Amino acid sequence: MYMKKQRIFTGMAVLTAVTLLAACGHKRQQQAKSHQQTVNRMVRDVLTSMDPAQAPDNVSMQTLTDTMAGLYRYHGNRLQPDMAAHRATVSADHKTYTFHLRRNARWSDGHPVTASDFVYAWRRAVNPATKSEYAYVFSGIKNADAIMTGAAQPNQLGVTARDEHTLQVTLDHVIPYFEPLMTLNVFDPIEASAVRKAGAGFGTTSHHLTFNGPYRLERWTNASNSWTEVKNSDYWNAQRVHVKKIHVQVVKDTATAVNLFQAGKLDDAIIAGDTASQMVNDQAYNAVKLQRSYFLEMNQQQVPALRNQKVRQALSLAINRHQYLQKVLSDGSTRINTVVPVGLFTNSQTGADFATSSGRAVRQYTAYDRQQAQRLMRTGLKEVGINRFSFTLTADDTDAGKNTLEYLQGVWSKTFPQVTVRAKSVPAKTRLDLGRKHNFDVLLATWGADFPDAITYLDLFTSHNANNDGQWSNPTYDRLIAASKTTDVTSVSRRWQDLTQANQILTRDMGIIPLYQAGEAHLTRSSIRGLHYSPNNLIDFVGVTNK
Repeated sequence: MYMKKQRIFTGMAVLTAVTLLAACGHKRQQQAKSHQQTVNRMVRDVLTSMDPAQAPDNVSMQTLTDTMAGLYRYHGNRLQPDMAAHRATVSADHKTYTFHLRRNARWSDGHPVTASDFVYAWRRAVNPATKSEYAYVFSGIKNADAIMTGAAQPNQLGVTARDEHTLQVTLDHVIPYFEPLMTLNVFDPIEASAVRKAGAGFGTTSHHLTFNGPYRLERWTNASNSWTEVKNSDYWNAQRVHVKKIHVQVVKDTATAVNLFQAGKLDDAIIAGDTASQMVNDQAYNAVKLQRSYFLEMNQQQVPALRNQKVRQALSLAINRHQYLQKVLSDGSTRINTVVPVGLFTNSQTGADFATSSGRAVRQYTAYDRQQAQRLMRTGLKEVGINRFSFTLTADDTDAGKNTLEYLQGVWSKTFPQVTVRAKSVPAKTRLDLGRKHNFDVLLATWGADFPDAITYLDLFTSHNANNDGQWSNPTYDRLIAASKTTDVTSVSRRWQDLTQANQILTRDMGIIPLYQAGEAHLTRSSIRGLHYSPNNLIDFVGVTNK
């Protein structure tokens, strides 16, 4: 929890019906009470999709977490049953999970939430026709891989509605992180009737959506720059939903965020750069360390020079990450040596932190060394057979994205006279689309952990993963990731070693260039309590108060 603790003040006005002063006091108190039942927060970009199978970004995932309920939900770091009445019953071989659903769970249209809603949603997500970027997380559920390649039909997926309130899942092999995986939005249930009613427009407007989570989404289309979430009285745990409305608006620059906070129009504002540095001693200031990493993806198919390992390593060594984090971002972000964030995944036998232990052997590839960078660039270009090359660096059109573009463009242009760097700033939705279509040269990308395991990052860069935008490929890497999920999955030590080796290969080969683990600097009202970030960087608003 990142909130600063402060005493809660509770006041009661003594009303006198015959005095105007008392009436005014009562009116002010009612207004204050109404305000306290609302949280006004900001996001840095638009909400792109409310289709659980299609949500690709943190804004969409947060809104789905607010309005939808899957089998489990994270409350802080605690994994808790949500639509499931209790934790699953697991077979002796850990390949069959049986979930008993809450009998009082209902959709916002009054219909009961049933096991068939889960079966429908999962089959739809894994169907190649849906083109879900998250379909790969179903791998390991019986027949999922065959379905995704078209070798089997969606109705052959290992998920069954035993009855209206009993869901059974069968796995092809043991998945040690299967229960945390169930917190992902792609595993949320969906009413088939809502999809049929909306057709191709499902998930693009709140009008045809139904909700089974803490809130209902109102007044939203995928072009909206603001939206409202209203408490869902049909949610099974509605008694613990204290904030009745959440107003969300898109704010991309820090100056606007600060102005809105100071004007009382935002209860929680995200700030960065010089502003964050200047406000670090403000009572409202707090910094959140996220399980999210930022990295550069290089499209080796589009820019031939980037196929050379030395060229990629040179680009990494030219970046002074300490200077960049301190002077450009100034938001609490920290350096990482690999794509996996620190504090995400620990060895259950030794207690070692994965990112720290695996990163030691490859830290030289992210260390600032201007002269070595220049030597590697000269050698790399000679191996490619060219004297110079150019590329476009693309990033989000937020303050942090624009500042990063300016910094990297300047560093690379000054360090490498033979390299021309162009900068391109786009909305996050466009950046995601460019990555998906491999229509970029170098992309400032980000990924937030879905669950507390290194595989949530390392799986992304296997040769055929839909999220491998740069199309980097390494057969040894692929074999290690496959072994960690199959032959070595039940051995803590062997699986740890597989993932360690893969993580080091990714950094050593510079399949991507790790930049930093995200921190977020906030200005937050002291009246708001209980904002807990989960391992997947999302807030559970159940239990949050504004007093």
